[in-house]
Amino acid sequence: MRSVVLPEFGPPDRLRVADVPEPRPGKGQVTVRVAAIGVQFLETQIRSGAMRSALGGAPLPVVLGKEIAGRVAEVGPGGDPGLVGTRVLASTQGTGGYAEAAAVPADSLIPVPAGLDLEDAVALYRYGATAQGLVRAARVTAGDRVLVLAAAGAVGTVLVQVLKRAGATVVGAARGEHKLALVRELGADHAVDYSLSGWPDQVRRAVGGSVEVVFDHVGGEPGRASLDLLTPGSGRQVVFGLSSGRPLDVRPMELLGRGLTLTGFSSGLLWNRPALAHDLVTEVLGLAVGGHLTPVIGRRFPLERAADAHAAVEARGTVGKTLLIP
Repeated sequence: MRSVVLPEFGPPDRLRVADVPEPRPGKGQVTVRVAAIGVQFLETQIRSGAMRSALGGAPLPVVLGKEIAGRVAEVGPGGDPGLVGTRVLASTQGTGGYAEAAAVPADSLIPVPAGLDLEDAVALYRYGATAQGLVRAARVTAGDRVLVLAAAGAVGTVLVQVLKRAGATVVGAARGEHKLALVRELGADHAVDYSLSGWPDQVRRAVGGSVEVVFDHVGGEPGRASLDLLTPGSGRQVVFGLSSGRPLDVRPMELLGRGLTLTGFSSGLLWNRPALAHDLVTEVLGLAVGGHLTPVIGRRFPLERAADAHAAVEARGTVGKTLLIP
C-alpha cells in the first residue's frame, strides 16, 4: 500500500511516498481503509525536528498521522466482526495515519453518523472536540463577549459556530480579508485583522468596551494584547496553543491585581479522558448532521503532495482543516 514516509527530519520535501506492507490488526486493534486524513500543525513540527520528542521514541523512518476517517476492513483476534464495513473516525497511537490503511486501537473508534461525509467528519474530529472542551473550560454563557484568535483555523472555525449557538457575542480575529470573510460567514458578529496595528481598539469599538473571554491559540503579542482587553474582575483567557512561536507574557501579580483568570487547555490531556472526548466528538458530529455546524475544509491534497500540505499549514496559508486524501 502507499504511505507517506519521513526518513529524516527537515523541510516538507523530506516527506516521500513509498510502498509499505499493509498493516494487520493485533489484539484490540482494527485495520481501517483510510478515506481521509487530518493534517495537524504538530505534525509539521515533528517533521521539522522541532518536536521530535512527540514521536515518543519511535525511530526513523516513520509514517506520521494520527487522525483518520474510513471503513473498518479487518478486526484483530477476538474482535467484533460486526465492525467490518462500518464508517468510523479513529486515532492511531501517534504514527501510521498517512497511508491507505492504518491499524488503530478498536477503542478509539467513533461511528460516523449517516448523512455525514467522511471528509467532513474528520475535519470536525479532534479539533471539534477541542472547541467544545474550550467552551466548557471558559464557562461561556449567553451574553458573554468573546474574542477568538486565529478564528479561521481548524479549531477557530468550530469555536465561532459553537459560541454563537451558546448565545455569545463573537469577535473573530484572523489575518487577511479572505479569512475575515470566512469568519463572518460562519456567524461571527465582528471580524478584525490582528496583523494590523490598532486592532485591539477595533475590538473595543465593536463590543463597546472589554470582553469576558479570550480563546488564545497564538500567544506572543496578539495574546498579550488580548489579555489587556479582558474585563477586570471576571475576564478569562484560555490558552491552547502558541502558533506565533512565543508564549504569552504575563505575571501572576497582574492577574491577581486585575482579577483575571488564565487557563491552559491541552487537547492532548482531553484525549487522556477518552469517554469525555468521545462524547464531545459525538456532540459535534450530531450538530453537523442537524445542519447546525458547518465543517470547514480549506484544502485537500493527495498523498503524493503531503509535502505541499505541510508547507501550506506551516505558512498559515490555509483555513479550517487541511486533509490528505489517499
